Amino acid sequence: MRARAALAATAVVSIALVAAGILVVAVLRHNLTERAGLEAEVTARTVAGAQAALNGDFGTLDLPDDENDLVQVADATGKVLAAGDELRGRPVLSDYAPASAPTPAPAGTASGGRHQDEDDNDDHGHDSTPARGKVGTEVERRTLTVRVGDESHAYRFAAVRGTTYDGRTYTVYAGASLADEQATSDQVVRAMLTGLPCLLVVVAAVTWLVTRRALRPVEGIRAKMAEITGSGDLARRVPEPDARDEIARLARTTNQTLAALEQSVERQHRFVADASHELRSPIASLRTQLEVAEQHPELLDVPDLLQDVVRLQHLAADLLLLARLDAGERPADALVDLAALVREEVARRARTDRITPAVTAADTALEVKGSRNQLSRVLGNLLDNAQRHASTGITVTVDAVGDAVVLTVADDGDGVAPADRTRVFERFVRLDEGRSRDEGGAGLGLAIARDVVRRHHGTLSLTDSPAGGAAFRISLPRAH
Repeated sequence: MRARAALAATAVVSIALVAAGILVVAVLRHNLTERAGLEAEVTARTVAGAQAALNGDFGTLDLPDDENDLVQVADATGKVLAAGDELRGRPVLSDYAPASAPTPAPAGTASGGRHQDEDDNDDHGHDSTPARGKVGTEVERRTLTVRVGDESHAYRFAAVRGTTYDGRTYTVYAGASLADEQATSDQVVRAMLTGLPCLLVVVAAVTWLVTRRALRPVEGIRAKMAEITGSGDLARRVPEPDARDEIARLARTTNQTLAALEQSVERQHRFVADASHELRSPIASLRTQLEVAEQHPELLDVPDLLQDVVRLQHLAADLLLLARLDAGERPADALVDLAALVREEVARRARTDRITPAVTAADTALEVKGSRNQLSRVLGNLLDNAQRHASTGITVTVDAVGDAVVLTVADDGDGVAPADRTRVFERFVRLDEGRSRDEGGAGLGLAIARDVVRRHHGTLSLTDSPAGGAAFRISLPRAH
């Protein structure tokens, strides 16, 4: 992760620096070119405003003879009136002829090509002729390549028009060399290219160190988790940083996960211990009866033996169902008419139940989505619980309440104290410890009912019955 972060940061910084460098070089070149253009304009205006030019005596003009400053003076017909040493004997710079020139001259060898076209004044395509003895206020600028000696160089030219005292118009072309500007730009580019790798190395190193420091708590969490995994002690916790950042939240979430895992493991241990305890009694009873029957066959109590086998079978089925629920088994997605299910279950149990429940259900279908077998198991567990505790009556009600279907199983027994109404849904919990195990069951029925209802996205609660006993209320989402 540190390597990926360093590479990503380096790539982003390099792209940003390259883009910024290109922009800086472009702005620098533009500014240097404009500065050269201003220098060329000053030179052109100086020559155009000289007394000799205004008098029309162009042969006496004092023109620069430096190759960095090129000057050429031409009349309106394209005839060269005067030129510096580097442009002497060359045709007029026709590419720079003003738009109002009557007859453009043929292209000469002094112009090697046009690179840029800019107008500093809004002349609407026409250059007004200056008054006699005046220099025009308008100027045109262009970048031209001119061959000087054996090499071609870029120059920024400015064109200024003037009128002599006797009414003749002329144009002064002055060019400033861009060699120094180009050298400065190249020097800046070389400096950037030289400094860029060093800067990227620094960025990569800093990112590596910062990322390493930031991930140090994560490494501490990983090391602690490795210790916990190796020792198997789920009571231990990972260190939580004091900061309120993502790593601190990760540590807190990890500790919460460890706490939930610890509770789950403890619950499984208790489940195994309680299941072993519950299984031991019927198995021991079966063994005892079989050992007696082996020695004294006439003493074999077949009904009692069958009762132990049935109880053992029911207990094994309950444990298997709880194991499937703990493994995350999801119920089927079938439509189940809860009212019809209640009528069928009560009718099926009519021969064996001590008390026949009174059923109140709507005539219309009250459908929910889920497993018919599991919901039937829930109803059967609640009816078994009511049969054990009811005195004379049991009522079963099914009704629609809003977007839910509510099933209530109530009895007229002693009820459940408010302090125990949560504990009765725990596994292997029996509040009637004075009763025999055969009458009181193993304490799994309500736990199974609660887990199945939760898997069906419903709730199971315990309240007081109008008859004074307990009322178990199931609320399930109604199918639409």
